[in-house]
Amino acid sequence: MPGPLRDKLVAAIVAGEKTTTSSLYDEWKRDREPLPTVGRREVVVDSAGVGVCVTETVRISTCRLADITLSHAVGEGEGFTNVAAWRSAHEGFWNSAEFRASVGEPQLRIDDDTL
Repeated sequence: MPGPLRDKLVAAIVAGEKTTTSSLYDEWKRDREPLPTVGRREVVVDSAGVGVCVTETVRISTCRLADITLSHAVGEGEGFTNVAAWRSAHEGFWNSAEFRASVGEPQLRIDDDTL
């Protein structure tokens, strides 16, 4: 989704501050996309659709929302200093009308067991 959040995250990637990311497992299933694999390279694009860098997947893990680690939260590069702040921000995004509309899930349920 283009916009200020995307551009903030892209800037953090380019600066080397964002080294981890999070997504909902159900997004991958819904889109029938294979999960990323180690060694996968992707072009990072800004809100204007311009490629700004290439990232490489070096590790993948799937875990419950309740099991996110502090190192993962800090690695997201958004200034999180604890898992609770990370979770609050991500739940806010995943529960937003814009996100729910983009994934076609108006009744999306997020809880400790969400992958």
